[in-house]
Amino acid sequence: MQKRSGWKQKSKKDIQEIFRYCEEYKSFLDRSKTEREAARSIRDHLAKNGFSEDHPGEKVFRINRGKEVIAFRKGEKDPAEGLRIIVAHIDAPRLDLKQNPVYEDVDLALLRTHYYGGIKKYQWVAIPLALHGVVIRADGTAVEITLGEADDDPVFLIDDLLPHLSRKTQDEKRLSEAIEGEKLIVLFGNIPLAGAEKDAVKQSVLNILKGRYGISEEDFISAELEIVPAFKARDVGIDRSMIGAYGQDDRASAFALLKAICDGEAPQQPCLAIFADKEEIGSEGNTSVRSSFLQLFLYDVLAGMGIKADEALIRRMLYSSKALSADVNGAVNPTFQDVHEKQNACYLGRGICISKFTGHLGKSGASDANAEYVGEIRRLFDRAGVIWQTGEMGKIDEGGGGTVAKFLAAYGMDIIDCGAPLLTMHSPYEISGKIDIYETYRAFQVFFRS
Repeated sequence: MQKRSGWKQKSKKDIQEIFRYCEEYKSFLDRSKTEREAARSIRDHLAKNGFSEDHPGEKVFRINRGKEVIAFRKGEKDPAEGLRIIVAHIDAPRLDLKQNPVYEDVDLALLRTHYYGGIKKYQWVAIPLALHGVVIRADGTAVEITLGEADDDPVFLIDDLLPHLSRKTQDEKRLSEAIEGEKLIVLFGNIPLAGAEKDAVKQSVLNILKGRYGISEEDFISAELEIVPAFKARDVGIDRSMIGAYGQDDRASAFALLKAICDGEAPQQPCLAIFADKEEIGSEGNTSVRSSFLQLFLYDVLAGMGIKADEALIRRMLYSSKALSADVNGAVNPTFQDVHEKQNACYLGRGICISKFTGHLGKSGASDANAEYVGEIRRLFDRAGVIWQTGEMGKIDEGGGGTVAKFLAAYGMDIIDCGAPLLTMHSPYEISGKIDIYETYRAFQVFFRS
């Protein structure tokens, strides 16, 4: 039962291929720091590999409001017999600008934020940050903003309190309370507008925004602007065995899924790749996996194949499908090992992690895969030589986590969670193992061909 390091099972040629794959993965991460950017990267790769958004055929995809993508690949078998489905999410924890974010205080222009998803607030202070997103102006035109990524761009920052003054304000508080959500305020400018008597610094930065992007203060009301780390994806470790980057939860799965759906000849079973939004806030909203977009997409796909679809057919097709909920897991932390039950935990470097169930405490909110399906996935991965392990999200009473698996399980299909283990998960700079990232891709590739 003891899993060993996957690196011991790889040849020099294998390791070269792993490193090559991960260079492409790092590039994807740098281009895809928001769900909109990830959707565009996915769209471009699908289009380059023969998928069409406009015409029915063997390779079809659709984009939902710029933030969710579903791709279908026709197989040799009838879709009514069921699909091979893999779902990953492309949103990540971050800070969103409030709808009225700009103000001035102590001669500084500042931006108010509202955090998105489960973050440790103290990790977001005193690090370089970038501004990404879209602004819809009063006339309905859209303006894309990406600021803080180019070498000559300014970056942004949330101020922290110096240790000389923080004893009562921060040091004596619980770690989760030392930085309050309302104090995640972004430094945005300091030079006042010449001749302005009130809020001169605020007026100055608003003038810059007007001149550069043609947007006014009121346009923030109809904007989706995200504050994300300005870090680029980098190799970690003297042996370059790991990757440090923002948003690897869950873009590690999304990239592997993108590559797998595009690979090789037509599969036996029709394949469906879902790149969903809003997972980090419970899959709520019209770009989440819980929206009706999946059913509408399948109606269009079947119609394009000359199949008259009705609700009963869609339900039977989904009920007969087999699926993977592709999401990352928390690897054993070398410094805080006591939060893991190590016999049932996943480790960096031991391959993709299969999780029979997720949820909190007594499996609350989980999709618990049937033993028969777990056995099927085991056999599939073993036959293909995929390096895999099993793991839970920490000790029973330490917490846990959720995925989108339960929302697809509601259709009656078999589904199980699996993905790469990460260190520093949900932080601004998550750590993955290159071999685990690559084995995730191999696992998805094998699943689509089963």
